Amino acid sequence: MSPNPLRALFDLRRTHKRILQVLADTLLLSASFVLAMLLRTESFEFISDPKVWAALVAALPVTLILFVKLGFYRAVIRYMGLRALITILNGVAASALAVSAMIVWLDLPIPSTVPVIYAVLAMCTVGGIRFALRAIYQRTHSRDKTRVIIYGAGQSGRQTAHSMWQGMEHTTVAFVDDNPDLWGSQIAGLRVFAPSELERLVRDYGAKVLLLAMPSASRAARAAILKRLEHLPIRVQTIPGMAELVTGKHKVNEITEVSVEDLLGRDPVPPDPALMAANIRDKAVMVTGAGGSIGAELCRQILRQRPKVLVLFEQSEFALFEIGQELSAIRKGGGLNTRLVQVLGTVRDRARMENLMRRHGVETIYHAAAYKHVPMVEDNAVQGLANNLFGTLACAQAAVAAGVESFTLISTDKAVRPTNVMGASKRLAELVCQALAHDGGRTRFSMVRFGNVLGSSGSVIPLFRRQIAAGGPVTVTHREIMRYFMTIGEAAQLVIQASALAEGGKGGDVFLLDMGEPVKIAELAARMIRLSGFAPVIEGDSAARKAAAVADVIPIVFTAPRRGEKLFEELFIGTVSEPTRHSRILMATETSLDWVRLSALLNDLQAACDADDEQELRRLLSDAPIGFAPRRAGAAPVRSDAAATTATPAAAAAQPAPVNALLQSGAAGG
Repeated sequence: MSPNPLRALFDLRRTHKRILQVLADTLLLSASFVLAMLLRTESFEFISDPKVWAALVAALPVTLILFVKLGFYRAVIRYMGLRALITILNGVAASALAVSAMIVWLDLPIPSTVPVIYAVLAMCTVGGIRFALRAIYQRTHSRDKTRVIIYGAGQSGRQTAHSMWQGMEHTTVAFVDDNPDLWGSQIAGLRVFAPSELERLVRDYGAKVLLLAMPSASRAARAAILKRLEHLPIRVQTIPGMAELVTGKHKVNEITEVSVEDLLGRDPVPPDPALMAANIRDKAVMVTGAGGSIGAELCRQILRQRPKVLVLFEQSEFALFEIGQELSAIRKGGGLNTRLVQVLGTVRDRARMENLMRRHGVETIYHAAAYKHVPMVEDNAVQGLANNLFGTLACAQAAVAAGVESFTLISTDKAVRPTNVMGASKRLAELVCQALAHDGGRTRFSMVRFGNVLGSSGSVIPLFRRQIAAGGPVTVTHREIMRYFMTIGEAAQLVIQASALAEGGKGGDVFLLDMGEPVKIAELAARMIRLSGFAPVIEGDSAARKAAAVADVIPIVFTAPRRGEKLFEELFIGTVSEPTRHSRILMATETSLDWVRLSALLNDLQAACDADDEQELRRLLSDAPIGFAPRRAGAAPVRSDAAATTATPAAAAAQPAPVNALLQSGAAGG
């Protein structure tokens, strides 16, 4: 038997609880009637009069039967609310009417005001004991719950507070809102405070979590709020933003970790419907690497534009199955008539690629198939180059032979003055597309170059989250390393729109996506740690040893830089660029190699790949006119000129980045 009587009471089986409630109500109603008679007559003489008890005998079954019919005994006491109160009121009112009817019908010696007094007392006893038990239960369990402050007292905040009130893990202690009109008011039984009082609230209430409940706020607004919350010793979580709610990715009241999108505070530009549909609507579209991070998002965006056919080309069976299942569900849910074709294979098989393009009448290709993980490609240089370069070559030549209208290569900022094999392979892939574009064929080639996307495979963000959850340390390769970031959804939309912009170009156009401001990775890690409720300690700081003894500290440790890693990434190679009709897409004018010069280099590289000769491959890349400057593991990361590496595309257009001597000489198409 439980040592706590209340715990034993709440732990009873449902049937036993209902029997106990009926017995308790019988006792409480009887006591209310007796007390009503005593208050009215001021004497106990009525106790010996059988006629007086006839009224109670009639009232009791009426009340209990009505409670049963209204489902009163099915209600869970710990969750009782207004509806249960109304049920009690109706039952007690019916009981009082039954007493009045018996008084009149049998001409009983009971004062006419007794039913009214009885009703008031019954309401207080029957209802009061239940709400008292509910309060005791909530107070007992709230001691074990995580205390939460909700930032945002709007509809989402109120719904979230109600959900937490019913849950077993969290309890809301206060609201905070930016609206001065709400300060001091009561919402859902909780007071609304100004943001300036947050530090005191965290201390006084012992809150461990601050929940940002502002789904309709822009990312810029959410980022500004998060900036103000960073210094607080509290874990910050959020409910999904409007974009996640609209797409169905998350639901209202679903608590998630603060997204990096919110930390960066970058609001996407609404897509241009004409550009989104130009190369897709009612056309046959192929996406290579359809199961990858970028490829899969491209497929989602493309399907919403209602192509006639969408060919998913992927090397990984599992990845193809996953994206195929997802797209089939989207097609069914949206009532779309697009025919989905799932194809397993390698882009290096030119004959098969051409056959597929002809068979399905492919008009538009988005070439996203590539090995993108820098250290992995560095350790497997031959296979990385063969896939990224010669896969692009085979796919592009197949497109030309099959008469494909538009071919868009998904490139990377690592192709600019590459320091690793992955970047070099992508720069050579760009040169292939440029050379084929200038060869006078029907196919319109373009390239879209951008930096890291949030949530992609191999991204540091999921790694940081896992390391924080494990208690640290969080590992960063270098104290000064910086990267551009963009969401996968925005990147895919901009790729599709850039592809449409190529229609008016001269062919072989290189489009650059405005990635915003570069982010210092160590600072990003520190912000993620702080918003998780911990204190970051950076390796080598004087306070590190002192803080290491504190339980809520997570260290940031700098590891040796990886092979081929730059300090900063760049987007520009040449010195000339121009804006486009889209505010976040810039077109670069860069030199290139003609097909005759390029083919000689390709032949030598192909021979090195066939011989599996990595040393010769690296020598050829170093001699190639692409500005390849490999960096050994553990060496200081390469840092280019600050103007070249940190500028956004718009800024770089106004102040062109300097290029290395080889490119300035015009001897190469870097």
